Amino acid sequence: MIVLGIETSCDETGVALYNTTPWEEGKPAFQGILGQGLHSQIAMHRDYGGVVPELASRDHIRRVLPLLDQSLAQSRLKMADIDAVAFTQGPGLAGALLVGSAFAKALAQGLNLPSIGIHHLEGHLLSPLLGQTVPKFPFIALLVSGGHTQLMKVSGIGQYELLGETLDDAAGEAFDKTAKLLGLDYPGGAAISKLAQQGRTGMFDLPKPMLHSGDMDFSFSGLKTAVLNQTKKFSEKNISDTNEIAQFHADLARSFVDSIVAVLVSKSEKALKQTGCKHLVLAGGVGANLQLRNALNENAMKHRFEVHYPPFELCTDNGVMIAFAGALRMLAQNNDSNKSGGFDIKPRWDLQSNNLQ
Repeated sequence: MIVLGIETSCDETGVALYNTTPWEEGKPAFQGILGQGLHSQIAMHRDYGGVVPELASRDHIRRVLPLLDQSLAQSRLKMADIDAVAFTQGPGLAGALLVGSAFAKALAQGLNLPSIGIHHLEGHLLSPLLGQTVPKFPFIALLVSGGHTQLMKVSGIGQYELLGETLDDAAGEAFDKTAKLLGLDYPGGAAISKLAQQGRTGMFDLPKPMLHSGDMDFSFSGLKTAVLNQTKKFSEKNISDTNEIAQFHADLARSFVDSIVAVLVSKSEKALKQTGCKHLVLAGGVGANLQLRNALNENAMKHRFEVHYPPFELCTDNGVMIAFAGALRMLAQNNDSNKSGGFDIKPRWDLQSNNLQ
């Protein structure tokens, strides 16, 4: 079965084709990727310091059909070879989701194919299955992206239990806001991580919010405020030396990253111990952060658990994860899918409410 995946939840337009046969035969899941196309809107939104929903929606309209053509050409397939269409139904920006839903439903109806709406976070938490080393169910998923920071227990396809989540800013939001305070371009995650590599450890005593809270919830707004206070104190010194300013920014970035990483690693370790799981997966855009990956790898060796990551190119939003999740959902549901013509989207959507019964 060949599944077309369409992702338009925010500021990336992703289209991909996935073949379920390798999964059915127990081969490495990444071998099922037949073709894909991805366009990022970062350059367009950078001038505004964040995503502009109306511009995002319009750009998805312009990009989705050329990306479909690109994916078909790459896979050497024709439209007639597609067996089903999967699309991001939510959560995300309403207008952006509507573009993907309308396109997917119209295409499915025109070709008389089944379509299936996929939860965006389900795509992310299953994407490590496309890596070189595959986690075994049950596993703990640490989802860290621009809008979400969650710990989930994944017992199987469509079997998700929320263990903890952020009470305010997600880690990705904290990265973007801190980057803005330090004069870095949007999006801030990669820029902060790169700058932190030049910084010295322990130069600032920044908080590690909820590190000892006893639960698996997160909070990063206080950390962002602490960074703001440090930048205000430094500006009051009226320092003009560019090297000193650059070193201050690097040191502060390092302390900021170290604080977030310490919390994420500690909470993940707690989730593993509480559930008895031996496998942890890291998914979402922040999953590409090298400091976080290194810290998790060290913790895994120390406490004897396995940690898994999606390929770097699949950490950001993409069509592959939607096609893959759609394929696994259809296999788990015995191809039970939706042929209705309604463009139903769910901008706010609890992942657990989408569990298979």
